[in-house]
Amino acid sequence: MLRRGIQFMLIFCGLAGCLRAYPEAGSIHGTVVDNKGDVCEGAHVALTETAGSSAPLKTAISDGEGRYDFDNVPAGPFTVTVTASGFSTQTVSGVLHPGESIELKPVSLAITSSTQVHVTADIHDIAQAQIELQEQQRILGVVPNFYVSYAKDPAPLTSRQKFHLAVRSEVDPVTFLFDAGAAGIEQADNSPASWGQGGTAYAKRFAAAYGDDMIDTMLGGAVFPSIFHQDPRYFYKGTGTKTSRIFYAIRSSVICRGDNGNWQFNYSSFLGDFAASGISESYYPADVRNSFSFIAGHVLLGKALGAGQNLVQEFLIPHLTPKLSRNNPPQP
Repeated sequence: MLRRGIQFMLIFCGLAGCLRAYPEAGSIHGTVVDNKGDVCEGAHVALTETAGSSAPLKTAISDGEGRYDFDNVPAGPFTVTVTASGFSTQTVSGVLHPGESIELKPVSLAITSSTQVHVTADIHDIAQAQIELQEQQRILGVVPNFYVSYAKDPAPLTSRQKFHLAVRSEVDPVTFLFDAGAAGIEQADNSPASWGQGGTAYAKRFAAAYGDDMIDTMLGGAVFPSIFHQDPRYFYKGTGTKTSRIFYAIRSSVICRGDNGNWQFNYSSFLGDFAASGISESYYPADVRNSFSFIAGHVLLGKALGAGQNLVQEFLIPHLTPKLSRNNPPQP
């Protein structure tokens, strides 16, 4: 009996020594969140012993509430490593005491890189689409009204687009008909008289009328607007009081919108009118050539007529144009 008692005591002491050698296990818990503080599901969480092997002691995947749990964790120093696609790796270290249950502070993941895709049309493409709408604008479905924009946010034109719009306007059949009509009126009035009558005289008058039209449009609508980075179009206002719209239409005869979106003095139009008048003097006969002061007065008169034309554009033309962009609905 004494022998068995001694054996029992030895076994008991051995078990006690083992328990002292292997402290009571504990647990570690926590939550993973993103940079906005929202729970992060699917993050990879690895638990390693800080002083032990680099191989994970335990691993877990954060659940739908962003939580992870490690049970039966040996006491001692530990490191929790959290990784997720698109986020930088985060680590948390600590010491787990025997039988302790630790709730770690939420691990916040920081974004390492993000790719933001902005699907926006190129400014050139927007301007081109607006031009295509303008080229469908015809008063009463017949007369071209290409140089008016009804877009709420008009895109600036490139030099190529300015030249395209000018050429498109000048090759339109209605432009030829108008110039042919103007030549017919001058033929009836025998003006200029030195050209006389007959087919050749009419051809000269038609060529001069079309030349005046084309040179003025190309210089004032393409060449100088490209040089000074100005937009040759009239931008329909369509909103506000009638007084504000009247003032806007009148001032638009002497100021214009720059390619940078700012309003500025319309150098392009004034220089285009002066240059076109000067060039026309070279192909008209000497008996109808005008002095510089007459040309200047003619240009100023043209601006006054332009203000009247803008008023018509602002209050009447939209209602007579079947096809136009309805971003700004015409108002009476």
